[in-house]
Amino acid sequence: MVKTIIIIALIVVVLSMLAMFIRIIKGPTLPDRVLALDAIGLQLMACVALYSVFIGSQYLLVVILLIGILAFLGTAVFSKFIDKGKVIERDSKNHH
Repeated sequence: MVKTIIIIALIVVVLSMLAMFIRIIKGPTLPDRVLALDAIGLQLMACVALYSVFIGSQYLLVVILLIGILAFLGTAVFSKFIDKGKVIERDSKNHH
């Protein structure tokens, strides 16, 4: 019974990921696309967590943390790019 509920939850999360992929492709603005990409990171974390519960393993929790860190960094980089147009800024005064 519990395994069936986990499989149904995985299917629902995967379907919502597909909806976010459509938002990334068709998104009206760039911030909408960045938000959809961040949501996909969260949904991927949910998929790994559900799969971890399904197989009864705790070792995938490190993978969830890694996905969370990468999703945060990706969102921060895209936000900086949207704000300033560059990700890495070089100071012209201290250029050696």
